[in-house]
Amino acid sequence: MTDLETMGMNAVKAGGKLSVLSTDRKNTILRAAADRLEADTDSIIKANAEDMKAAEGKLSEGLMDRLKLDESRIRGMAEGIRSTAELQDPVGVILDEWDVPSGIHIKKVSVPMGVVGIIYEARPNVTADAFAIAYKSGNAVILKGGSDAVRSCKAVSDSIRNAIRDAGEDPDVLQFIDDTDRAVTNEFMHLDRYVDVMIPRGSAGLIAAVKNGCSIPVIETGSGNCHIFVDETADIGKAIPVIVNAKTQRTGVCNAVESLVVHEKIAPAFLPELWKALSAHNVEVRADSPAREIVPEFAKASPEDFSTEYLALILSVKTVSSVDEAIEHINRCHTGHSDAILTADPDNADRFLKMVDSACVYVNASTRFTDGGEFGFGAEIGISTQKLHARGPMGLKELTSYKYLVSGDYTVRS
Repeated sequence: MTDLETMGMNAVKAGGKLSVLSTDRKNTILRAAADRLEADTDSIIKANAEDMKAAEGKLSEGLMDRLKLDESRIRGMAEGIRSTAELQDPVGVILDEWDVPSGIHIKKVSVPMGVVGIIYEARPNVTADAFAIAYKSGNAVILKGGSDAVRSCKAVSDSIRNAIRDAGEDPDVLQFIDDTDRAVTNEFMHLDRYVDVMIPRGSAGLIAAVKNGCSIPVIETGSGNCHIFVDETADIGKAIPVIVNAKTQRTGVCNAVESLVVHEKIAPAFLPELWKALSAHNVEVRADSPAREIVPEFAKASPEDFSTEYLALILSVKTVSSVDEAIEHINRCHTGHSDAILTADPDNADRFLKMVDSACVYVNASTRFTDGGEFGFGAEIGISTQKLHARGPMGLKELTSYKYLVSGDYTVRS
């Protein structure tokens, strides 16, 4: 069984060394890691091919797409690391500074979290993204990938570790647990002596298991039952491409739209056009009765459909009579990830923005933009759907804490 105790100790030790590296030195290591990933493309693709073959018939089409690596995606992973190197260092930033009457001077300064643990499923790109964000923010990271992607993730991790070692730094700032035994995962979730924060990335089941079974503080990256509301004033010609993009560009990602809410006044003109566009992409639509009266080809939706993250070419459709009914439905059924309104009414847009309780709320844009890269963060560590500490795409700043640096002149408290 994997010696997690040793991994934890090594991570703390390596993180201490990393915390005092200069920004220039960290950036040099990041660029070296990106170069090495591209140089190791063939071996990474070979490892990924073994994972893909083993996953055939076990994973959905959307999850298979997430698992797959090719030259373009590895190049994208490398570019994500390079873009992180270009971002401002979040460590050592003076967040606030003041004097108090007693004579002491106080600085509130950003610092690394320490050691970050990440448990994730069939997403080998997370390995590179997590390393980049953690390294630039001064954190060591211990990764536990899912069994479906274990060969791919280990190949990516080994490539990056070799780059760090060859550059003369401690490779244990990045460690990957390749033991797929569930007992190892459970032990990892209780490694609170060494790991400062745990971040789960994956299905709702995985996230719930980590949240409920972990003795380490958890940043919850929730599943994505994302909604788009088509208001009665929406431009049909412009709205349909947004929905097609949000549903079909990549179906197995958490920011893909899963549920559509349509105002009843626009439904007769809008839904037949939507069906033409979606059927061309082989999307199955599961709808309520009013929508099925307009488009008989729609399947009947169950109550559970409106709260389901499909990660597949399936879309639920609910008709409503007002923006307030749409907001109430979304807040009841969504996961607090990303929701959008398509409208020409600024008052409805403003009401939607203020009242929909999600990490990211959009007006006239695809939910697919909820992404650290698209937000200008470089790579991302995940998308938080909780409200404490971090919310939405988590970049460099979200992997820092702070401490108070207090100085005096041999000052005593009276």
